[in-house]
This record gives sequence, C-alpha cells and structure tokens, in this order.
Amino acid sequence: MSASKSAARVALPIRSALKASRPCGRQLAQVVATRAISSKTLRNPKDEVKAKTCFTSSIAQQRRAQSSNATPAPQMYTEENPGKTDLYHLHLENGAKMVPFGGYSMPVQYSDLSVGESHVWTREKASLFDVGHMVQYHVEGPGAEAFLESVTPAGIKELKPGQSTLSALLHPKTGGIVDDCMITRLEEGPKHLFYLVTNAGCRSKDYAFLSKAIEKWDNTVNPVTHLRHLQANDGQTYGLIALQGPLSKDILQETLAKTCKVDLSKWYFGTQKYITVTLRSTGEESLPIVASRGGYTGEDGFELSIHPSQTVEVTKTLLEAAGKDRLRFAGLGARDSLRLEAGMCLYGHDLDDTTTPVEASLNWIVPKSRRSGERASFNGAETIIPQLTPKKEGGIGVTRRRIGLTVTGSPAREGAEILDKESGEVIGKVTSGCPSPTLKQNIAMGYIKDGMHKSGTEVDVVVRGKKRQAVVTKMPFVPSKYFKGGLPG
Repeated sequence: MSASKSAARVALPIRSALKASRPCGRQLAQVVATRAISSKTLRNPKDEVKAKTCFTSSIAQQRRAQSSNATPAPQMYTEENPGKTDLYHLHLENGAKMVPFGGYSMPVQYSDLSVGESHVWTREKASLFDVGHMVQYHVEGPGAEAFLESVTPAGIKELKPGQSTLSALLHPKTGGIVDDCMITRLEEGPKHLFYLVTNAGCRSKDYAFLSKAIEKWDNTVNPVTHLRHLQANDGQTYGLIALQGPLSKDILQETLAKTCKVDLSKWYFGTQKYITVTLRSTGEESLPIVASRGGYTGEDGFELSIHPSQTVEVTKTLLEAAGKDRLRFAGLGARDSLRLEAGMCLYGHDLDDTTTPVEASLNWIVPKSRRSGERASFNGAETIIPQLTPKKEGGIGVTRRRIGLTVTGSPAREGAEILDKESGEVIGKVTSGCPSPTLKQNIAMGYIKDGMHKSGTEVDVVVRGKKRQAVVTKMPFVPSKYFKGGLPG
C-alpha cells in the first residue's frame, strides 16, 4: 500500500480518539518531550540572568491560595471551547485541517501532504509538530525531590541538572497510571527545581492530583514551595514545538545564533540545553530557548520550549531556513502512526487509571534503586513491586501485558478482540492500530493474557466480525534512531 493510499486509514485512530471524547487522550508523549535548563551552555553570565528572568521569574505562579501573587490552575479547555496554541493562525495559513484534541484546536494534517505522505516525510527528511497543548509545570522547594519520588516511581535523586526521565504519576495503593509524564531536574539545592510535562487532555485531573498530593508537604521543614504552570507575565503559556527527522540536526544547526556555542555532536538524547536562534524576520537573536534532544516519533529530533512572544517567529525561522524540500509541518495523524511504529503509548488508549506500569510493559520506569528499602515507598508500590516478580519466581506477576501485533488483512483498530488461535477464547484487546507506512503492513498495540505475550505467538484478531491472523511482535516495530553518541543503548 502506497503512502498516499493509506493516508485516510492512518488518520483513523486519531479521528476515532477525537470522536470518543476520551478525557485524557494524548498524542506525544514524548520519550519526547521534556525541556530543561543547563546553564553551562549559556554564552555569558548576562544570558543566565536573562534566561532566568524569562523562564522563571516571569512564571512565578504560586500554588497557595494565601499567597498575594497566587494565580489559578492551568487554563482548562473543552471541545466546545477549545484552546488555541500560539501557532493556530500559522497552521491555517499552511492549509491545516483543525480538529479538537486534548481541549485544543490542533492540526490533524495539512493540504500539501496526506497523512501517510507526511509520515514518510518525517522518516526521510524532517517535520515540525506543534505540541503546545502539553502542560508544563515547575515544581520547586526543599521537598520537591521527595514529593516527586512519592507520586512517581522515578529515580529522581539520581537525576543531574539537565537530565530527564520518562515516568508516570501513580494512584496510591492500586498503582494505576494517572498520566505519563516527563521529569527534568533543572537545578539542585537550594532551589531544588524540577520541570514536569504532562498531557493536555489530563490537565484538570493532573492538577487536582498534584495539588492534593502536595498538601502533605505543607507546613513541614521540607516544603514544596511552588507548583507552577509555565507561563509568561501576560498569562500566555510557553510554546512547544517538535523538530523531528533525520535532517533535524542540520536544520537546527543552521539556525543557531553565532553566539550559541552548542556542539550537536555531543548533545545526546534525553539531555537539555539553552539555545538561541537568529530570527529570519529581524536578524536578531532570539530569547533563550530550552531545548531537549528527543521526541515521540522514534526519530532523532529536538523539542523546543519557546517564550510565547517568539513562538511564531522561531517556528517561521526553522521553516524558512530549511525550505519546503527539507522541512514541513506535520499533524496529529502522522504523529499517531509514527508513535505507534515506535511502540509508544497514547494515554487514554494504551494507558489509563486502571493500568499499572508492569501491565503496560514499562518495568524500566521503576529503577532498581526504587524497588527495595526506604525508597520503595512511592504511590502503589505495594502493588507494583510484587508485580515485577513473576508468579513462578515467588511474586504475584500480572494477568495481562501490553504487546505489539502485526496483523494480516484489514487493520485492527481500538477495541478489536484478540483470540487464542486454538480455543477461540478472548485473551485480550487492541488499544491502538493502523497501517504502517514504513513497513507497509498492519500493526497494532494491545493487552493480552500473561503467558501469551511472547514474541512470535500466533493469535487471531476480530476485525469487522472476521478473524484475522496476527503475530505478537516485539516493539518498537521500526528501530529507533535516537542520537546517543557513545552512550549505551
């Protein structure tokens, strides 16, 4: 199937998600998507002051109601009253088809490329995604480290400034996933400042969860002094764009300001730096941009958190510098098929409040340092830690596991039943599925009965009332191309 012919089918999962009106749908998550501060990359001390002014002082949203400069929770939007990112009008100018997603009006595709063609373009060249609907927080205070280790299973203590980790906010006792998130340590003591990125569709639930959990640290010797929504003085949230694809490194390098001495050959996946670019419209240097190397497509790339006053200009600078033969906008449709090929979860579909990290095959987000001793006390640890050990080894294990599937015939969509090939017993369900433009075969993700999750296991999937042959397949379906330099994989 050609990329163009598969366009409509590739877009179906994201469209179905929109129609289903799930409360917490997520497109990106990126192993993607975290931005952190590394002052070592600033060009001089004045820049450090400048950066902290625009990226910290200007967003001092106090959580406590008694504080004189307290502000409300992050703005809550609905499908009836969707929010708009700073790039909304630029999307329309570039022929975007806008749809409601995560409470925002977001581009699902553009007129110049079909969804399938945009997918292939990202794999071969570079694409620019607007992820400004994501929610960005600062968590600060002497108790911030302990707080984050209480609500997530992440090894927060091990993070150095500028390092990030993918994790999950967890419900107490059950260990169900409230939301997946990215956490970055920005500064060590005395501020103990962290950067937290969560899903747009879960903003109301996440803020309520964090606000309730943080009360434990009130009036203690190690308080969490701030839970801040990242925004500028005028209330506008910071822009967030993802530059993804094999040409992304060259494109970003060409736009960096002359005074920005960043060596991309030593900028690895999962690390963050300050950068500045030369704005094409004025020739002036931009405000500091907090950038991370990573993304949610499986390709090499960068995520850029930009002051709202310059989000449009920085985006135009990248597009104009690269030209349409190298870089184009891409929407939710391509992002969905790209993340599925990369084996990445979509919250509200592949993850939810009833699913633990072990069931989701995310054991690796619980490092060894959090599996025993005093640090094994995060939300849901009493459920999750025993699950890490299979029953045959003395643990309780799990009854289901997230797996990948390759499917023969018509593509399997969310909700399709997975059957035991011999008995016909229902042993699982598909949570995401689409034709893979890269592999030119149908792929899917879902949950299956423990013991049937081994790669190579043959099963049937019910598609439109008919059984289709499927094989449990190791993920990612398409090998990831993150730039790790000499770092271990």
